[in-house]
Amino acid sequence: MSSGKVLLGVLAGIAAGALVGTLLAPDKGSETRKKILEKGEDYLSEIKDQFDDLLCSLKDKFEEKSGEVVSKGKAKYNEAKNEFKNSMAEL
Repeated sequence: MSSGKVLLGVLAGIAAGALVGTLLAPDKGSETRKKILEKGEDYLSEIKDQFDDLLCSLKDKFEEKSGEVVSKGKAKYNEAKNEFKNSMAEL
């Protein structure tokens, strides 16, 4: 199972537990709604932070891989250029 699915399952479980706990609490309806909104905002903030971390991680990996590809491409280009120069010198 991928870590993304596990994380999503854990977050869904936490959210469901918090919602049920809040709905069963002996508070007035307005207080309960306020608590639900606050919890929702907290979870949304946490998800945004995790999403930002994921994006940074993907960006870093992309930059690393693209740097490798560019380096390999430059090496191949220089190799082909030298080979071409050598073949032209032989003519």
